Amino acid sequence: MYLGHTIRAAGSLLPLTSRANRFHGDEAPLSLSLSLSLCLSVLGRLTMQLTQLNRECLLQLFSFLDKDSRRSLSLTCQELREVFLDPCLWTLLRFSSPCQLTRDNFVLGPSLRYLTVSWYSSRVLQVCNIEDWLKSSFQKDICGKHESLVSAFLSHVCRMCPNLLWLTLSGCGHITDQDVICVLQSCRKLRSLHLENCVRITDRSLEGVAAHGGRLEEVKVDFCRNVTQAGLQAVREKRPGIQLSAERSADMIPDSRPEEKVPLRRSLQKLLQFS
Repeated sequence: MYLGHTIRAAGSLLPLTSRANRFHGDEAPLSLSLSLSLCLSVLGRLTMQLTQLNRECLLQLFSFLDKDSRRSLSLTCQELREVFLDPCLWTLLRFSSPCQLTRDNFVLGPSLRYLTVSWYSSRVLQVCNIEDWLKSSFQKDICGKHESLVSAFLSHVCRMCPNLLWLTLSGCGHITDQDVICVLQSCRKLRSLHLENCVRITDRSLEGVAAHGGRLEEVKVDFCRNVTQAGLQAVREKRPGIQLSAERSADMIPDSRPEEKVPLRRSLQKLLQFS
């Protein structure tokens, strides 16, 4: 029953004398008070509990809540827990740090279409984006606490989310080419792939795009310094239908291992980049 119908039904139950005396004499305030009391009484009897809503309404209600609120509500009863676990509720997921990937406030399933993992933190630039051979023991300890979180999460996505359409990974300094290739091989419906500030991504990921991204329409590799112009050109030649962009990626200084002979000028540029 809609609320408007309830109010009209309650109004029809008001005494005729109450409605007739609304504008006559001193009895009007008393009659109005009695009328309101009767309305509230009727409305109280017609109050519906949350669990009396049908499944569609409950799913709609949950869709307006964030992940933590959904989980808190799901702990109140078994019926709401089942709504929380419904894969249809989880078509879109956004995470702002790797630690959020380990919480139990979301559900991975075949209904997932849009996934974003973005980590905008000074730690990304100062620690995760530094080559392993340049990190201090302290920096390595920091990275060790979250180094495998995104990769492990993506492996779950590969197994459980075959219908993924959109993937954005930003500031994920520890993901590798193999992580990206596994997603491309498992999520065959993927249409958009956006990699930003992922320092371990190289031309090998671009080769995976050309080989396995059969339905890809858009690929972005922004601020990924180990992507080269040659790798970008190879994708353009093999998959001309893909809208490919690489802001600053191929223009940045790629990583070079200590055993490689690097010109002094490039070494100084690399040092200034992180100073």
